[in-house]
Amino acid sequence: MSALCLVQDGSNSFSISYEGRELIKHTEQQPAMVIGKGISDIDMFRGNFSVKEKLVEKIQLTEAKVTKVGENFEIEFSRSNEIKANVKVSTDANGRLIINIKNCCEKFNRIFFRLAANKEDHVYGCGEQFSYFDLRGKPFPLWTSEQGVGRNKKTQITFEADCKENAGGDYYWTFFPQPTFVTTQKYYCHADSSCYMNFDFSNENYHELCFWQDSTNLTIECADTYIKLIEKLTALLGRQPKLPDFIYNGVVLGIQGGSKVCSDKVKAMKDAGVKVVGIWAQDWSGIRMTSFGKRVMWNWQYSDELYPNLKEQIKEWQKEGVEFLAYINPYVASDKNLCAEAAQHGYLSKDKDGKDYLVEFGEFYGGVVDLTKKEAFDWFKNVIKNNMIELGCKGWMADFGEYLPTDTYLHNGVSAEIMHNQWPALWAQCNYEALKETGNLGNILYFMRAGFSKSQQYSTMMWAGDQNVDWSLDDGLASVVPAALSLGMSGHGLHHSDIGGYTTLFGMKRSKELLLRWCDFSTFTVMMRTHEGNRPLDNWQFDSDEETKQHFAKMVNIHVALKPYLKELVATNAKVGTPVMRPVFMHYENDAKAYELKYEYLLGEDMFVAPVYEQGATSRSLYLPKDNWINLWTGEKFNGGDITVNAPIGKIPVFYRENSKYADLFASLKNL
Repeated sequence: MSALCLVQDGSNSFSISYEGRELIKHTEQQPAMVIGKGISDIDMFRGNFSVKEKLVEKIQLTEAKVTKVGENFEIEFSRSNEIKANVKVSTDANGRLIINIKNCCEKFNRIFFRLAANKEDHVYGCGEQFSYFDLRGKPFPLWTSEQGVGRNKKTQITFEADCKENAGGDYYWTFFPQPTFVTTQKYYCHADSSCYMNFDFSNENYHELCFWQDSTNLTIECADTYIKLIEKLTALLGRQPKLPDFIYNGVVLGIQGGSKVCSDKVKAMKDAGVKVVGIWAQDWSGIRMTSFGKRVMWNWQYSDELYPNLKEQIKEWQKEGVEFLAYINPYVASDKNLCAEAAQHGYLSKDKDGKDYLVEFGEFYGGVVDLTKKEAFDWFKNVIKNNMIELGCKGWMADFGEYLPTDTYLHNGVSAEIMHNQWPALWAQCNYEALKETGNLGNILYFMRAGFSKSQQYSTMMWAGDQNVDWSLDDGLASVVPAALSLGMSGHGLHHSDIGGYTTLFGMKRSKELLLRWCDFSTFTVMMRTHEGNRPLDNWQFDSDEETKQHFAKMVNIHVALKPYLKELVATNAKVGTPVMRPVFMHYENDAKAYELKYEYLLGEDMFVAPVYEQGATSRSLYLPKDNWINLWTGEKFNGGDITVNAPIGKIPVFYRENSKYADLFASLKNL
């Protein structure tokens, strides 16, 4: 029996189901296909995009003719037999449903395709979403950009950032958008497009997928469980390799200021009993002071002034069990030698006059290395190999990727508006190949903030980007949880964040309480790494007082003790794509309340974690799914339901399943 089923109800009314899910439903009153004509207006300022559109026409194609071709279907949508669009519905060799959508009228350049929905459906995914986990009820434009400062138009911080440079953002702004979503009907839908898109889940009867182009392909698969569904999705998009072993053995400290500062701070933390496994020195290539704060010098070779004889120094740190991690992004500072070298060989993207395109990044300019040109791609890959891997770096932040201007010109001839969303994945691929070609996959990691479709197979680790050093829901500590969960439901299962946040502007200053609470949360993620923030002197740091050092010592010990469990979760993600941080409903599918949880998560199957994200809180109310749970800190047993527990600093609500094979390990953690 075919997985596809057509029900024809009149000449212009039909529905098509796939594996029991009604996916396409068309009537004259509610057509499945709409096309339009729009004029885009996209402007970028320092990675913040103003995306506007003048929609000239939007026409519903009310007439439909369905033709069965073998086991598949072809649909001709039209209006007055003049304006037409074709849709082909078929299954491929892997059993995936493929929907090919093509607008046949040259004067139209917008597609609005509607997938049938039920009122009670929940929707998750669309890349990394910080403000919402369940996407039902809202539209989500998909365009990689800065995440925005505050990301909530009702807040003073966002207002101030918008006034200064359109940098406040909104609920849908994200470094990592992705045209992929999962519904509680247990199917995923992935669009093979990179244009500007808007996935609107606000209608009770359908999901409207808008594409700023004249054709697209949708891939859909179903499964009986969410675990199996994500396995199928990651089989399509790719999976991350296992992590280097050192990551599990302690904390990576974000330190700036040069070799001596790094050595002194590591010694002080070790003397306090903190297990330190890495120095992440983003200023390894030098610094540039701006009004924003301390910025990295974008010339990807080590600064002899700050880090003299760095290769030998790295070997000395390694003898102490401390690895060195650096920083890089896909741009080169216009006033430095790497940019001159790239320009000399024609490796930079161009402006409309054929000159090298330079982007203003905040009081300095950078050239865009044209990764669509093989020679430029290989050149940058060799910069990574020679200046970082050969140096002895065991990792780095592979930053940015979302800044590609839409008015630049690329070697491959494809519009930069179409390439814009693809750029982070191309940047990830450059890093990935550098590791693979030097035999370092699984030995070295890089972590990225920006991404898009296929980043899954090329990015070894994500981090949540530049959260505020505050308690805001949309851009503070709390926002990292839905970010990790939505990314996991989009097929990327490895995620961590800057302990304490990063963005320090408009009077924000990181408090001691926030740093400690963020440390508590990060203990129960796959990687612990600190960041000083863009204005380090305004922020409480890991070594600001003895109590903070002792807190890190305790929490890092717990994280290290979790190593066997975390390694198993990472191995599972590498094998079948199941994320390390999981939504509660992934293992409790029949619990209706589990679908509403957005600031709680499962670490694997056996641990339930509820971070404390409210300032001054000493307890937390939460919902536990029905199971036999044990409070990690007290040993008290719970069977699920709504509860309130004490949650002092250092003891955020964490529960483990009584019948876990790791129960003895978990029970031992309270004594550390």
